[in-house]
Amino acid sequence: MPGGRCATYWRPLLQTGPARPDGALVLGHGWCWFTDVERIERDGPSAVHSEVHPAAALPPDIQTRLTAPRAPVAGLALDSPRIMAILNTTPDSFSDGGQHEGTEAALAHALQLADLGADMIDVGGESTRPGAETVPEDAEIARTVPVVAALTQRWAGPVSIDTRKAGVARAAVAAGAALINDVSAMTHDSAMAPAMARSGGPVCLMHMGGEPATMQEAPRYDDVLLDVYDHLAARIDAATDAGIARAGIVIDPGIGFGKTLEHNLALLARVSLFHTLGCPILLGVSRKRFIGTVGGGRTPSERVPGSLAVALAGWAQGVQITRVHDMAATAQALRLWRAATMGEVT
Repeated sequence: MPGGRCATYWRPLLQTGPARPDGALVLGHGWCWFTDVERIERDGPSAVHSEVHPAAALPPDIQTRLTAPRAPVAGLALDSPRIMAILNTTPDSFSDGGQHEGTEAALAHALQLADLGADMIDVGGESTRPGAETVPEDAEIARTVPVVAALTQRWAGPVSIDTRKAGVARAAVAAGAALINDVSAMTHDSAMAPAMARSGGPVCLMHMGGEPATMQEAPRYDDVLLDVYDHLAARIDAATDAGIARAGIVIDPGIGFGKTLEHNLALLARVSLFHTLGCPILLGVSRKRFIGTVGGGRTPSERVPGSLAVALAGWAQGVQITRVHDMAATAQALRLWRAATMGEVT
């Protein structure tokens, strides 16, 4: 499917559980299946309508995109949900700024996350909260790369680097980072696409409406779900044109990045649409402001139950990777979700 604006979109209506009907299609080689799809039509800038059809109505190429097994990401099979634990080394992150500054403090926290069951640890050295200013590249390298190097020496699991800057990405990959997680989807730094391609590893491309300093001032879309989809389709094309293997691309709809409350909820309600792009989905909702707005929780630490609720909704829609602050709570929720929906005790 080429980048740019589409006219017709297909969303699998996913289900889980042991009673799978004959003929149901399986999403990748994961835990969800579907017998019906939502066909969404865009007619003009903002006129959108949808209808439900049997899955047999899917065009063959779209069915292949939905059902083809997803390649492992940094060695992690995607036949069950994976948890990416957040490790901020910044003084000003919205939730835990300053708590893990310095290599020793960051490494100690990372090892705790690993012991709690993290599948991957995402190291970041620049806050991208609303209103945040850009951090100089050398400062970001100084915050993150020693942590990446130390962690990869002490832990066998994959480490990702959360950065918009090619220089940081190159230094982190040289130190052992297995995935580059770029919230700008290669739009912030023109050198990022070749840096990603040269790394040879997986990458995550996220949608962000604008820059962190200004993205929440007045976000506008014709239709947020379809506009974000089209943007990610175009960024996937840009990545493959740069030599990045499509099988190594993860996508993230960017909840809270240049979106209002209504935009966030519209994306979450139909997040399974993004499976049609044929790439694993990463969802980062942990402790974000909209959770407090909807469910209460003035401070980020008071939003853990709401964060778990949204994670559960994502897993039910086949989201493969969930990025979280609260590792112990999320791991427990995932074990119970799998036990209650699939009878699996891990």
